[in-house]
Amino acid sequence: MIERLMECFTNPVKSRLLLEIHAQGQTTAKYLAETFGDIPQATLYRYLKKMTSDGILKIVSEKPVRGTIERTYALASDFNQDAQKLMEVNPGAVYMQMFTQYMMGFAKQFQQYCRSTEIDIQHERSGFSIAPLYLTDQELEELLKNISQAFSSALSNKPAPGRKLRNIGIIISPEETTGKEEK
Repeated sequence: MIERLMECFTNPVKSRLLLEIHAQGQTTAKYLAETFGDIPQATLYRYLKKMTSDGILKIVSEKPVRGTIERTYALASDFNQDAQKLMEVNPGAVYMQMFTQYMMGFAKQFQQYCRSTEIDIQHERSGFSIAPLYLTDQELEELLKNISQAFSSALSNKPAPGRKLRNIGIIISPEETTGKEEK
């Protein structure tokens, strides 16, 4: 099972499908096709069938729709628990794959934004930066706590005039040279 789940993480299309099904809880192929218009329908159905036969997904309901059967898919097991098992087996590779998927998701959003004919980077306050900081573990925990508190008040904001959806990502990276603490 772990190998099949790892294969889903390393396949960009399967990974996108898996993450979307996880985010939705359960969903249909129709929803996935509408969400991922860049995935050919034959590929989408082939991957859903394979992920179901591999035990990654399960069919939670079926209903007839215009001469065909509409299936609703969900994860067959606890995604977080399976990811934890993968981390125990090969933490570096899994962590890198998770990071890659995170970055690919962000890159896709940036790509769509940059393709817009009405892009206004300065007015829309789009940007990115890196801040190299020397911090003890305790100082890092305090910084993360403060960031979390600042975000928590904004997380409950509902769409309203003047509000735009903005995605803010945070990455904590170790030192470039070794990634290990110096003594």
